[in-house]
Amino acid sequence: MRYEVFLVEDEPHTRQQIGATVAAEPSLALSGSVGTYREAMASVRTIAKSNVLLVDLGLPDGDGVDIIRYVSHLEDPPNILVISVFGDERHVVRAIEAGADGYLLKDSNQTELVDAITSVINGDSPINPAIARHLLKRFRPAEGSAGSAAGADDPSPKMRITPRENEVLKLLGRGFSNAEIAELLKVSVYTVTSHVKHLYRKLAVNSRSEAIFEAVQLGLLELGRAED
Repeated sequence: MRYEVFLVEDEPHTRQQIGATVAAEPSLALSGSVGTYREAMASVRTIAKSNVLLVDLGLPDGDGVDIIRYVSHLEDPPNILVISVFGDERHVVRAIEAGADGYLLKDSNQTELVDAITSVINGDSPINPAIARHLLKRFRPAEGSAGSAAGADDPSPKMRITPRENEVLKLLGRGFSNAEIAELLKVSVYTVTSHVKHLYRKLAVNSRSEAIFEAVQLGLLELGRAED
């Protein structure tokens, strides 16, 4: 199986280089490549059918973060991987909070790029080591302020979870495996895995048990059902 990658990058030479890197990888295929915000939004149908959205932030006619935010709220969103020259805290945090699953700097080499794309497809969240420091600073609770996690003003996870993700969450709570959920919903296991990964991110958890516990606390799952 070849996984499809859609690229949004405004600089023509960089767009050509990244596109060539993706196309040269046997497991990947380039589903589309555009250079502006307007072109990206006009290509949402193609993006939605892709496995990965590889997106730059600094576009000539808009903000890549707005693309991330829109795409992450689609019914069945692709994995979203940022590739940018911006590595400062403001850009990194905005992108992650908008829905990005991973973040790379443009000085990453071809191997690092392919590894990151493969990693995000497999449900991981590849982040450049230098960038990870920004996230640790941002999300580590301030001393003396327990319970006031950063990002508390963000919309509730309950409001950001899509109807399909809610279906998957309820089936997780009933103890079904990803393969069983895929069969019940008539979708691929890959699609279910992608939904589960997005649920983990939105609920700020790292495992199925944590997701179920957090969902119960938020009222997304009934306790009786979660224990079935």
